[in-house]
Amino acid sequence: MNKYLTEFIGTFFLVLTIGLSVLGGTPMAPVAIGASLMVMVYMGGHVSGGHYNPAVTLAVLLRGKLQGRDVLPYMAAQVLGALCAAAVVYVVVGQTFAPAPGQGASPVGALLIEILYTTALCLVVLHSATAPQTTGNSFYGLAIGFTVTVGAFAGGSISGGAFNPAVGIGPILAAALLGGGSVANLWLYLVGPFAGGVVAAAVYRVQQPSQPTPQEALAAGTQTVPEPRQARAATR
Repeated sequence: MNKYLTEFIGTFFLVLTIGLSVLGGTPMAPVAIGASLMVMVYMGGHVSGGHYNPAVTLAVLLRGKLQGRDVLPYMAAQVLGALCAAAVVYVVVGQTFAPAPGQGASPVGALLIEILYTTALCLVVLHSATAPQTTGNSFYGLAIGFTVTVGAFAGGSISGGAFNPAVGIGPILAAALLGGGSVANLWLYLVGPFAGGVVAAAVYRVQQPSQPTPQEALAAGTQTVPEPRQARAATR
């Protein structure tokens, strides 16, 4: 239960920061959003792995660093955290918010941005928090947070810059329920990020071809070396 609570808390504060920054017109909103993810990763990385993103959870599962029984509870906690945060934003400022493609952006262009920057985010997570070559590092949270900042600055005006199904589901559903908003863009923030998570896991396996998953190591009768704290948390 501690893992699921951690995923709820981390996603809650990430989405809360997104909503308040966007509705408040914060000039450097992507920096605030990336920083919120960074601090939440450091807060909960040793407990749950600090995913706060169903696409990251999928990538970590495919990487072999998350048990299948944890996938749905992780994702449910993330979506619930996002939904609660969106509701709190509404209570605080009296407005709803939701990601949406920029004016003039094509559906294909927006989808590509969501896929590509989610791929980048998941790759950074896999390499900085689960790869044996980065064991014991203290920069993983910074790397993950800045990846979101880069994606938001570069692609936010095109796709809306979610790179996270929870960031799509929670605010879009809250806007639909509380403000009469549309759910027409929801598919974009499901298909794009989940596709990005799958691509990232596949690319990681090409980059690290000699590293077996825990299941493969067990089947081969070999013993795996314990992961560092931030990586080990992803397996719980």
